[in-house]
Amino acid sequence: MQVHRCFSGALVLYHLPYGSTEISIDIPTKYQVRVLEPNNAVAVPDETKEIERALRAPINSKRLSSIAGPGKRAVIIVSDTTRPTPTARLLPPLISELKAGGIEDITVVFGLGIHRKQTEEEKRAILKEMYGRVKSIEHDINDCIYLGETARGTPVEIFKPVVDADIVVCTGTIEFHYYAGYSGGAKSILPAVSSKRSIYANHAFMLDPGSSAGRADSPVREDIEEAAEILGIDFILNVVLNDRKEIVFAAAGDYIDAHREGVAFLDRVSRTEVEPADILIVSPGGWPKDINIFQSHKALEHARNAVREGGSVILVAECREGYGNPVFEEWLNFNRDEAIRRFRSGFVMGGHKAALIAALAKRVDLYLVSSLPDDMVRRAYFIPATLEDALETALRKHSDNARIIVMPYGGSMLATGRL
Repeated sequence: MQVHRCFSGALVLYHLPYGSTEISIDIPTKYQVRVLEPNNAVAVPDETKEIERALRAPINSKRLSSIAGPGKRAVIIVSDTTRPTPTARLLPPLISELKAGGIEDITVVFGLGIHRKQTEEEKRAILKEMYGRVKSIEHDINDCIYLGETARGTPVEIFKPVVDADIVVCTGTIEFHYYAGYSGGAKSILPAVSSKRSIYANHAFMLDPGSSAGRADSPVREDIEEAAEILGIDFILNVVLNDRKEIVFAAAGDYIDAHREGVAFLDRVSRTEVEPADILIVSPGGWPKDINIFQSHKALEHARNAVREGGSVILVAECREGYGNPVFEEWLNFNRDEAIRRFRSGFVMGGHKAALIAALAKRVDLYLVSSLPDDMVRRAYFIPATLEDALETALRKHSDNARIIVMPYGGSMLATGRL
């Protein structure tokens, strides 16, 4: 843990997750500081029992053991290494349900979307004791089958082993998502096991003003769920996590209705109205949410309503894997105005993040506290700095009356403006 002390007098210590550790900083008590954290007062005494509760009483669905049947083939779609989903805790009860229904042919599919392939070590870390005990494969973006088209014109092209399965089970974590409204649910299908053509067509709807965090009626999500209907999802098991990555709620059953139960719970514990501050210090929540700039950016979208126009934003994110996306990196060759112009003239997956960061950097002073070289940080439209230097600079700009918001888990919360 790094602790930074850059002031004298009465101080309060604040902690920000950073990679697999944390960075802490003292802030003088004379400043008005508001900490936005998920409500962790809600807890469950036993995570396994919470999962089993959800599986015993699925929402608008039969039990998975009743859906299964002898001789059928099942796939369970799971998150990749960029997501915090506790897959190893979800698989045993799911597999037990499938086997209770007579299914022995079970394959775990890592939903990569357009993310990179994973190492064997990463797969082992996700599956833990299930590694080697259950067949597992990775999504191949080039091995997809066309099934039709959504009303919005998105081609539905899904990974062949998923299409060929008799039973499709989706798992995931429900969090705020900056253009799909929320993660989880049918996102295990599109983008997780879809073709690049399907993913790009769907993600283009993020240009719609209705595609924003905290909206279950986001055009992106509506398109995702229509694609899932064309494929057919038999069952989902989604969870909500606290800041310690512990399961605090599980929802199982119908891919829309069960998902919305999880959404309602998340809203109660992690959605907060704010008065925009002068300075925002935000962390995505540590690894894997801050694995690269591409992923860390989501925290900025969740937190952007927490800072006023002309304010200062300090993103604390390790970014051990650099930029995280080749198209995003390519777009960083453009200056801020050019990136924004290109985005407005037509959606390009990967390029969109460059444009969104560029737009925020024109609205606020945008700092990045990371493990990256300064030149890489500047190229991504951020100001490179240590946490103490960024805060000192921001406080000099905003005076002794500066109001500060600290969001240690920006990847898991949503700050909304006051109504």
